[in-house]
Amino acid sequence: MPVRPTAESDVAYSYDRPDLKALSDLEQLLKHLTEELAGWRRRTLVAEAELAEAQSHGGKVAGPELKEARKRLVELETENQALRHRIEAARERLKALAARLSFLEQHGGGNAA
Repeated sequence: MPVRPTAESDVAYSYDRPDLKALSDLEQLLKHLTEELAGWRRRTLVAEAELAEAQSHGGKVAGPELKEARKRLVELETENQALRHRIEAARERLKALAARLSFLEQHGGGNAA
């Protein structure tokens, strides 16, 4: 015989699963663990790269002063290259001005100066 709904069962009833809070907490925990693991992974990769660099230089680890000096050397070499380009451009402009001056002196009767 089928059970008929009673007046009490007509009331809307919401069921909250007791495990939803625990699942939410577990998701948060996993998110934080994933972020922490990613941070450790980044640190490990940096350490491995530094170790490989040290091994390629005969096992000698460059101190902070040496690293800073190398960085400064690269900066100075870059600046030096830029200055060389500027000097070369200035030379070209100077040659062009000398040619114009020579032309004016030849065709202007020497009154350009």
